[in-house]
Amino acid sequence: MNRSLLYRYTAYLQLGLALLLASGCAPTQPFFLNESPDLKYYLQSATQIEYPDVDVASLPDTTQTLRPLTIGNHDYQFWNLPLEEAVSIALANAKFFITTSGIAEARQNVADQFISGTADQFGSVYDVAISQSTTQSVPLTVDGNGNRVLPRGVLRANQVGGVEDALAEFDAQASGFFNYSNTDRPRNSGNSTVSRSEFQSDDVTAQAAISKRLATGGVATIRNQLVYGRSNLPLGSINSASRIVPSDYTVTMEAQVQQPLMRNRGTLINRIPVVLASLNEDVSIAEYEIQIRNLVRDVEVAYWDLYVAYRGVATAIIGRNSAIATAQFARLALENGTGTRQELAQAVEQYYQFRGLLESAIAGSNLPGSDRQGVYGAERRLRELLGISPTDGRLIRPIDEPTIARVEHDWNESVAQALYLSPELRQTKTRIKQQELELISAKNQILPEVNLSLLYRYVGVGDTLGPPSGSDVDFPAPGSSALESLTDGNYQEGAVRLEITPSAFGARRELTRIRGAKLRLAREKANLQEKERLLVSRLSDADAKVATHYQLVQTNAQRWQAAEQEVEARLAEFKNGRSPVNVVLQSQQRKAQAQIDYYRALGEYNKSLNYVDYLKGTMLANNNIVLREGPWNKKAYWDALERARERSAGKELVYGVSRPGVVRTGPLRDAASASEIIGSGTMTHGQTLSPESMMLNEPGLNGEYGGSINDPLGINLDPYRNPVEVNDQPLSELGDSPAELLSPAPGGNTLREGNVPTPAPSLDAPSLNSSPSVIPTPQGQLDTTSTTGSSKWQSARHVEHARAVQPVTFENNAPAEFVPAPVRRMAIPR
Repeated sequence: MNRSLLYRYTAYLQLGLALLLASGCAPTQPFFLNESPDLKYYLQSATQIEYPDVDVASLPDTTQTLRPLTIGNHDYQFWNLPLEEAVSIALANAKFFITTSGIAEARQNVADQFISGTADQFGSVYDVAISQSTTQSVPLTVDGNGNRVLPRGVLRANQVGGVEDALAEFDAQASGFFNYSNTDRPRNSGNSTVSRSEFQSDDVTAQAAISKRLATGGVATIRNQLVYGRSNLPLGSINSASRIVPSDYTVTMEAQVQQPLMRNRGTLINRIPVVLASLNEDVSIAEYEIQIRNLVRDVEVAYWDLYVAYRGVATAIIGRNSAIATAQFARLALENGTGTRQELAQAVEQYYQFRGLLESAIAGSNLPGSDRQGVYGAERRLRELLGISPTDGRLIRPIDEPTIARVEHDWNESVAQALYLSPELRQTKTRIKQQELELISAKNQILPEVNLSLLYRYVGVGDTLGPPSGSDVDFPAPGSSALESLTDGNYQEGAVRLEITPSAFGARRELTRIRGAKLRLAREKANLQEKERLLVSRLSDADAKVATHYQLVQTNAQRWQAAEQEVEARLAEFKNGRSPVNVVLQSQQRKAQAQIDYYRALGEYNKSLNYVDYLKGTMLANNNIVLREGPWNKKAYWDALERARERSAGKELVYGVSRPGVVRTGPLRDAASASEIIGSGTMTHGQTLSPESMMLNEPGLNGEYGGSINDPLGINLDPYRNPVEVNDQPLSELGDSPAELLSPAPGGNTLREGNVPTPAPSLDAPSLNSSPSVIPTPQGQLDTTSTTGSSKWQSARHVEHARAVQPVTFENNAPAEFVPAPVRRMAIPR
C-alpha cells in the first residue's frame, strides 16, 4: 500500500512540473543563492579586440632582416647569382607560391593579397596531401541489423573526398548493441496455469555483427544474436502448455547477403566514387604543377628584370659622366670666351637630369617617367620569389648573360606540345572524365531499385547459455544448453526477400539529373575546345613576339652604334665651335636611350623565349625540374609489398562488362611524344620569304636599288645579314663591391685633347653651385677613345670582351659560342 502511494505522489509531481514548464511563466528577477554583489565574473564587454593565444616561431628571414637599401645606404656586397641557382633556391624555400594562377605573360605581385588572404586562396606544397586526406560529408550508415548501407536517396557520384575516403566505404564495419528491458504491468486476464494477472518479466537482447560492402553493390553481413527472457508465468509439466523452465536463452548465428539487381548494381557503378576521388587528386596535382611552373616563370622574369635594371644603372652612369664632361668643355669654352652662359647652364641641367635618372635607376621612384623599381626594388621582388629576407647585407647581381642566339620554334610541334602538355588543359580533360562518370551514375539512378536478400541462420535454444557439455538433454528440459543446441546444428532457418521500389511516376527527379549531367558534360567539352583555341592563340602571339623582340635587339644595336657615332661627331664639332651644345646634349640623351632600349629588348627577347616554353608546357623539363612523389613511411612500403604478394598468389577474375572503364591513358609522356598523340594538325602552305624581303617591306632590301643591300636612303643594311658588333660588359665585371660601383676610379684630373672624359660613377658627386661658370671637376677621368687599357667603367663602345648579336637569317647559322644547347627539331608528319 505504501508503495502504491509513493508511485501516486511521484506521478502527481511529474504532472505538476510538466504543467509548470509548459505554461512559460518565469519571474522577472530570478533569485540566486550566494550571489556576488560586485558581479566579479562579468567581463564588462563582449566584442573587445583581443590577441589570439598562438605561439608560432617567426622565420629568421623575417626577424633578422636589415634596414632596406636606399639612396644613401649602400652597405652591401654583391651576390653573384646564376639563374639556375635562383630557381633552385625558390623551389627549396617554397611552402606557399607567391604567384597567381593563369597563363598571363606578366603577372602582378601578389604579396599584398597574400598578407590579407587566407591559406585556401593560394597554392602550397600541402594542397595535394590535403586533397588526399579530405573526407566525405555523408558517410555510410549501419542499420539495426548491422548492415552497412547507404542512406536512402544519397547519390555517391558527387565524391568530394580523397581516394582513401572513397575506399573506406568498402571497409568491414563491426557493430553491436546490448538492450535490457523490464516489464511490470497488469493483464486483462486472471491467474491460470498459463497466465498471471500481474505480469513481470526481464528481457535481454545482445547483438554483434560484421558487415562489408562489396564492389558489386551488395552487402555481406555476419551476425550473432543472444536473446534472454525470464517471466513470472507459472511452470508446468512437459506435456502441458505451461512454461517448463523459468527462463530461456536463444542464440542465433546468421549470414546474410543483400544484392541490388538493377539500380546500384555492378563494379562500374560502385567504383565510380573511388575513380572520382582519384581524378580529384589528379586535378590537385595539375594545380600544383601550375603553381610550380608559374613560380619558375616569375623567377626568371624577375631575374631578367633585375638584369635590365642593372643595365639601366650603367647607362645612367655613362650618361651622367658624359654630361659632366660636356659641362667641363662648356666651362672651358666660357672661360676662353668662345662659349655662352646659356650653353653651360644647359649642360649643367642635363647633368642633374642624368643624376636623377641614376638615382631612380638604383632605388626606384614613383615619379612619372622614372623606373618604379630600380635595382633595389627589382632585387626585393626577386627575393620575395626566392623566399629569403628582403635585406641581408648582399645585393643580388645576375651573372648569367641573356642569350643573343636566334631561336626558331617548329610551329606544328609547338602546337602539339601545348595541347598535350598544358596542365590547364589536362585539368579540363580530367573534369570531362568526371562528368562522364557522373552521367553514367545519373543514368543508373533511373532504374528501379530491386534488392535481393538471402539469409541463412543457425539457431540454438536452451535453459542455460552453455557452454556445450556433451549431454543429450534438449530444450525445454531443465539444464539444456543454448550453445550446445547451436553447435549441434539441429535447427536451421533461411529466408529470401525481394524488394522492388521503382522511381516515382514520371521519374522527374531522375530525368532532371540525367539532363543536368549531360549539359554539364557538354559545357566542359565546349570549354576544352575554347581553351585549346585560345591557348594556341596565345602561343601564336608569343611566338611572334620572339621574332619581334629578336629583331628589336638588332635594330636597337644598330641604333646604339649610330648614336655613338653621332655623339663623337657632335662633340668634335662642338669643340671646334661649329655646333651648339644643345645638339651635343641631345645626341647624348639619344645614345643613352638607345643603349637602355637595347638591353630592354634583349631582356624581353629572353622572357619571350621562356614564355613560349611556358605555353608549350616544356619549361619545367627544359629547367631540369621533375615532379615526383615524395618518400612514404616504411610501413607503407611493407603494406605495398604484402598487397603485391597477395595479388601474385591470387587468381585473376575477369569482370566482363561490369569492369570499370579506362579513365587514364597512362603516365604523362615527354614533349617529343606530343606530336604523335595530338597529331600534326594543319598547316597553311605559303611562300617562305627571306629576312631581307620581310624587313619592313622596303623595296631597297630586294635589290631594286643596285646590287648593294641599301635602302632608298642609301643606308647600308648589311648588319641585318651579318653579326652586329655590340660592345657590352658582363655585370660581374662592373665592380666587385659597392665602392667600385659607386665611387670614382683612380686617375688624373687633366683633360686630354681629342677625347671625352667620363669620370667613374658616384652618387655623391660634388654639387654644382649657383655660378654658371663653375662645374665640378671629377676626381678622375677615363679614356673612352682608346681601345687599349679599358677601365672598369667607360663608354659601352670600348670594352674588353666584345660580343655579337646574330641577325635574323635563314642562310647562316649563329656562331656556336652564342647558341644554346641543341634542341631536337623534327618535321611533323601530315
